[in-house]
Amino acid sequence: MPCSVAQALNLVGDWWTLLVIREAFLGVRRFADFHDHLGIARNILADRLRKLVANEILSREPKGSDDRGYEYRLTEKGRDLWPVLTALRLWGDRWIYGPGKEPLIVRDRDRGAVLTQLLPADADGHPLDPKHLVAIAGPGTSLEVAARYRRRVRSVNADSAGNKRHSARPAHGGESRRHSGRRARPRARRR
Repeated sequence: MPCSVAQALNLVGDWWTLLVIREAFLGVRRFADFHDHLGIARNILADRLRKLVANEILSREPKGSDDRGYEYRLTEKGRDLWPVLTALRLWGDRWIYGPGKEPLIVRDRDRGAVLTQLLPADADGHPLDPKHLVAIAGPGTSLEVAARYRRRVRSVNADSAGNKRHSARPAHGGESRRHSGRRARPRARRR
């Protein structure tokens, strides 16, 4: 499927994989420490670390001159997952734990400011509102998907130009026959 979200989830969408990456961001480097911090079975941890190294999200490096074994470090590709994990954490703080019950708080080292939101922005740094965005086909899109995006863009452009499209809900608030899945019954006459 030519979808960046689907392909990213294929690499890092597993519960344990994201938690291993989270621990790497928190400074964990050694197999035993990942195991102790996460309580993960050794075989599952070994599999996740192997996949993360194979997909160049983590690198596997010798521990040191006197030590046997390896350390796992985030690569540039791995460090680019920081906004993803931060967005998931902030969402969980808001919708699962609630204000004042956050399990982890992230502060700026220099200023001490608490990270409370992560906003997508344009190239000039202006925050973007999803209600004002439109998805267009990218260069890696199939012709079929590109046609679907073109239809969506045309309908969005028509709406923004003031043209009214058919609404699934009529103005009077009732349900339209077209979208209800059943035929409307005639109203009984009052006597």
